[in-house]
Amino acid sequence: MHNATEFRLEARPRIPEALARLEELANDLFYSWNYGVRGLFARIDLTLWQKVEHNPKLFLRRVSQERLNETLENRAFLGEYLRILSSYDAYLAAEPGPEVTEKLNPETSLVAYFCAEFGFHESFPIYSGGLGILAGDHCKAASDLGLPFVAVGLLYRQGYFIQSIGAQGQQIARYQSHSSDELPIRLAEKDGKVLQVAVPFPGRTIVARIWEARVGHIRLYLLDSDTEENNADDRNLTLQLYGGDESTRIFQEMLLGIGGTRVLQALDLKPTAWHINEGHAAFQVLERCRLGMAEGLSFEAALEAVAAATLFTTHTPVAAGHDVFNRALVQHALGAWLHESGLDFDKVFAMGTKAGQDSFSMTSLGLRGSRFHNGVSRIHGDVAAKMEGDIWPQIPPEENPLGYITNGVHVATFLAPEWSSLFDIQAPNWKSELRNPGFWEFVEQIPDYHYWSVHKALKEQMSDFVVRRLKRQHSRNGIGRSVTDRMARQITSSDKDPLVIGFARRFATYKRATLIFSDLERLEKILTNPDQPVVLVFAGKAHPKDTPGQQLIKVVHDLSMRPSLMGHLILLEDYDQAMARRLLSGVDVWLNTPEYPKEASGTSGEKAALNGALNLSVLDGWWGEGYNGVNGWGIAPRDTDLDPEFRNEEEARDLLDILEYEVVPLYYARASQGYSAGWVKRSKASMKTITPRFNSERMVMDYVRNYYQPASRQGEQLIADNGKLATELAGWKARVRAAWPGVTLNVQGCVECKCAFDETVELRVEAMLNGLSTDDVRVECLVTPECTGTHKGSARDCFLLDKEGEENGKTVFAIQLRPSYPGLQTLRLRMYPYHKALSHPLEMGAMLWV
Repeated sequence: MHNATEFRLEARPRIPEALARLEELANDLFYSWNYGVRGLFARIDLTLWQKVEHNPKLFLRRVSQERLNETLENRAFLGEYLRILSSYDAYLAAEPGPEVTEKLNPETSLVAYFCAEFGFHESFPIYSGGLGILAGDHCKAASDLGLPFVAVGLLYRQGYFIQSIGAQGQQIARYQSHSSDELPIRLAEKDGKVLQVAVPFPGRTIVARIWEARVGHIRLYLLDSDTEENNADDRNLTLQLYGGDESTRIFQEMLLGIGGTRVLQALDLKPTAWHINEGHAAFQVLERCRLGMAEGLSFEAALEAVAAATLFTTHTPVAAGHDVFNRALVQHALGAWLHESGLDFDKVFAMGTKAGQDSFSMTSLGLRGSRFHNGVSRIHGDVAAKMEGDIWPQIPPEENPLGYITNGVHVATFLAPEWSSLFDIQAPNWKSELRNPGFWEFVEQIPDYHYWSVHKALKEQMSDFVVRRLKRQHSRNGIGRSVTDRMARQITSSDKDPLVIGFARRFATYKRATLIFSDLERLEKILTNPDQPVVLVFAGKAHPKDTPGQQLIKVVHDLSMRPSLMGHLILLEDYDQAMARRLLSGVDVWLNTPEYPKEASGTSGEKAALNGALNLSVLDGWWGEGYNGVNGWGIAPRDTDLDPEFRNEEEARDLLDILEYEVVPLYYARASQGYSAGWVKRSKASMKTITPRFNSERMVMDYVRNYYQPASRQGEQLIADNGKLATELAGWKARVRAAWPGVTLNVQGCVECKCAFDETVELRVEAMLNGLSTDDVRVECLVTPECTGTHKGSARDCFLLDKEGEENGKTVFAIQLRPSYPGLQTLRLRMYPYHKALSHPLEMGAMLWV
C-alpha cells in the first residue's frame, strides 16, 4: 500500500441561497482590511479558517455543508451577516468627497498605478515586503477615498518564498503554487472574450492573460504568462516574485511595463496620470512613447507628452534595490520591441544611463521618463535628490525636482479591532477624521485603566500566537518540549507581565538586526533581571540569495537557544501579514535600528504606533519626522563620514542606555493599579500624534494634490491639438541644449557688501545667450539668511532680475534689491532655461551661477 498513488478529491459544498453573498465578499479584497468580513468566515468554522490561512475563497471550497446548514439556524450569525452586507453595500455606494472631485474629475481623470508587487493580505501572496505592503495600502486608501484609480501588476503563481528556520538556524526557502481559483481574482473579459495581450520578446511573442481583482471601489489588473500560447520557460516567467536571474528580471519588467500599458489600452482605459511605483515598471514610458509616435509625434515630443503625465517614486537609497542591466542584455531583450516600434536603441539606452557608466538603470529611465518624482520621507527625499543628481547635473540637489511624500499605513488594515471598538465609543466619527491631528486629542480622554486593559488583552493574544508558532516550529525541528516550555515561559508570565520588544522586518544587513547584541553581557543583564524581565521577539526573511542576511538570522537563532537567554529572545519563522498584525498590536516597544540614512521610510513602526506601541528607533526614515521627544525614543545617528564600526558601537551604546535607563524603568514604574501611568501617557502621545500624520489616506491625498492633479493637467495640456505644445517644448529643449554650452553669466561691476536695512543694493549681471532670447531664460538672485542649511525647504527668498538692455553683444539683467533679512545674508546669482510648458522650472538640469 505504501507505493499506492494518491489522488486528491475536494468535495465542495453548495452555498445556501441565504448565504450566497459570502462568495461576493470572498471575491473582493475589501475583506483584507475589514475585520467584520473575515470574522464571518471565522465564526462559521474557526479551525478551518486558520487551516486555510485566512483565505475566504479556499474556505468556501472546503467548509462542510453541515457547518453551512448549521449557520442558517444561528440567528446571531445571520444578524451579523446582514449587518456586514449593509456596511459593505454602503461602502460601495459612497461617492468621493469634494477634496477628491475638485482635483480629479471622476468622469475624465484616471490614475494608473504600476508596481511589481501588491501586499493586500496573506491569502493573496504576490508580495515580498515593504514595497508590496505599501502598494496594497495605497490601493486601499484610493478605494476609501473613491479615487478614479486602476492598478497594474503581475500574477505570481508561487509568489515569494515560504520561510522555515531549521534546527541549526538556517533559513529554508520553500515555494508553494497557488491556483487561480484559490485567489480573489477572475479573468478579465471584453465583449465576452477573455482578454490577452502580446508583447514582443527576442525571437518570439509572449502572450499574457489578464486577471482582475476587485479592491472595493478600484480594480487591480495582473498579467500572467502561464498560457498555452507560450513555451515552458515563458510560462514560468511570472512564476516567482524576485526569482531567477537578470534575464528573468528584465523580461518580467518588460511584461509589467510594456504589457501593462497594453492591458489598459485593450480595456479602453485612458489614464490621465501614471504612477510608476519603483523602477520595475519603468518600461511603460517607452511603450507609451511608441503609442505617441504612432499618433504622429516625434520620439522627443512623445517623450515630453508622456513624461508630463508621469510620476516616478523611488523607494530605497540602497544600491542593490535599483535594477541595473548591462548594455548587451538590454539590446537583446528589447530588440524585437525596438524593431516593432521603430525606435533607435542608442536613444532608448541613453534614457537609462548614469553618468560615466555603460549600463542601464531602471531608476534613471523612470526619472527621465517622468516630470514628477518623489522619495518616501523627508530624509529620503534629500538622500535620493543627491543620489540621482546626475539627472539634473547643474542643479543643486536641494533644488532639483525630486521631492518627497512620507509613507503612511492603512489604518483599517492594521488597527486592532479592539482599538477600533474603543474609538467607536469615545469618538464615533474617528474614521472620517484620519487627517485631522487636532481631533486625535480625544485619545487623552480615554481612561488610563481602560486604555491599558485593551493593550493588555492584545498583548495576551500576541503572546498566545507567539507560543503557538513557536511550538509548531520546534515540533518540526525535533526540539524537545522542555525547551519550548522554557522559551515560552517569560512571554506568557501573567504575574510579571514582561516588557515585550518586537523587531520584525526583512533581514537585510543595513537594517542591523544584531545591533542590540553588540554588548551581549550588558544586554543579558537587562533582559534577565528577575524583577524587570524583558522579552525580544524577532521575525523576518532574508532574500534567498542574500547570504549575509541569512547569517544574521542564524546569529539571532543561536543566541535565542543559549540557556542564559532562553525565553528572553524568541525568533519566529515565516513573517507575513498575519504575524505582523499580531506582533504590531501586542508588543510594548517596536525596535528599528537601520544604518542611517538607508531606511527610506519604514512603515512597521507606524503600524505599531496605531496600536499604542512605543517606537525605539534610529532617527531615520519616517521616524525622523514622527519623533517629538515624548512619543517614543530616538537614537541620534552618528555622522556618516565616521568609521562604520565606530558608528555601530556608539549607536548600540545609545540603544542600551535608553533601554536600561529609560524604557525598562518607565514600564515597570507600576502603581497599585498594575500599570505605569507614565507609560500610558507616552503611549497615548504616540497614538494621537502618529495616527493622523502617518496614515495612507493622508499619503494618498498628498499624492493627489502634489502629483496626480498636476500631472493630469500637464499631460492634457501637452497632448492637446495633436500634441502641439509637446512638439513645441521638445523643439525648444533641443535648441536650448545645443546653445547652452556657449552660454555665460558674469557679474557686472561690484556688489556692495553692506547697506542700511532700509536701503537697496543694485545687482547687475551680463549674459552671453549664444542665440537664445531673454524669453528663454530666467535670471534670479537667491537670498539666504546666515546659518540656513542646504536641504529641501531651507529658508530663502528668490528675486527675478529684469532685462535692462544690450551691451557689447551681451544681455544685461539688473535688480534693485532690498535686504530680505537682518544681519548677514548670502546673495547668489544664477540663470537657467525657462519655458511656460515646463512641469518643473529646473527640469532641464541646466543652470549657470555667477
